[in-house]
Amino acid sequence: MNPVLPQRWRWLALLLFSGLLGGVLRALHFPAGVLLGCMVVGILMSVQWGQMDLPTPFFVLAQAVLGSLMAQSMRPPALTKVLADWPLFLGINLLVISAAGLLGWLLVRRKVLPGTTALWGIAPGAASAMVLMAESHGADMRLVAFMQYTRVVLVTAVAAGVAHLAMTVATVPAVPDQSTGLQNLYHVGATLLLIIAAALAAQRWHIPAGGLVLALVCGTTLQALGVLVIELPPALLVLAYAVIGWSIGLRFTREILLHAWQALPMMLAAIAALMGLSLVLALLLVLLVGVAPLTAYLATSPGGADSVVVIAATSAVDASFVMAMQLVRFLMVLVLGPRVTAWLARR
Repeated sequence: MNPVLPQRWRWLALLLFSGLLGGVLRALHFPAGVLLGCMVVGILMSVQWGQMDLPTPFFVLAQAVLGSLMAQSMRPPALTKVLADWPLFLGINLLVISAAGLLGWLLVRRKVLPGTTALWGIAPGAASAMVLMAESHGADMRLVAFMQYTRVVLVTAVAAGVAHLAMTVATVPAVPDQSTGLQNLYHVGATLLLIIAAALAAQRWHIPAGGLVLALVCGTTLQALGVLVIELPPALLVLAYAVIGWSIGLRFTREILLHAWQALPMMLAAIAALMGLSLVLALLLVLLVGVAPLTAYLATSPGGADSVVVIAATSAVDASFVMAMQLVRFLMVLVLGPRVTAWLARR
């Protein structure tokens, strides 16, 4: 029987150890290091001393911050590239999404994971967004997170290794560095208003993953019209990733961890199959379209989108092409995901 720890000491321990582990992972340039560190600490705390409830408004605000971060990447150059080559972006991403759906359906048929969890867990979109969407549509958020972040770590590690081997010249970051200081307090204030408005509307109308969806759609639209320049304070990004990590980790139980461990071999096989298909699609882009090999590989890598975009920004590749391909896939999964998942679940 574990000793009972007062609630205030649990929260203090959660903040302290999350800061330590998240800081270490971030210093090591680990993908989504703060989020993963907070999720791991949340899991350990929940298993050791029982589940802790995170206030819902904090969670919705974190969703809105994540949506604004994604909208920030949808600048006019990226949108122009998508519109000019829309058949290519649509076709490649449909193949990746279809393959992921088939693999998820096979896992569901073999009852590797309960319900439609496997369909969400293999979905090749932004991992954090898929976890949020999964909960809103009845899947087990904890197992989806386990599968999504296992995929993120594997894909990112392989992509980073390939990029390191492929680079032959020094490169300059192609996208803004989120760690740099703020440039314009007016832009920051307008971005914070977007985040708060999206979160309030999501709670008011009970929109599934509404904070993320509303901030992404409204932020992209306003930015494209020149009305808004999205600028996010680095500290706010860290807090948002921490809240999302805690919201996932604090829901784990010993039983969930045991089930996830038993399903791990099949999860790894499905992830490897998805990565293999992405490699084939990258070869097709190189041979048929003339895209540079490393650009094609990063563009077709099955997420997380944030991590792949960071790798692209510091490598000798066409970063805007990679960014656009990853974000188009995320939007397609966001729109088609619930419908495809329900359709596959019925079969």
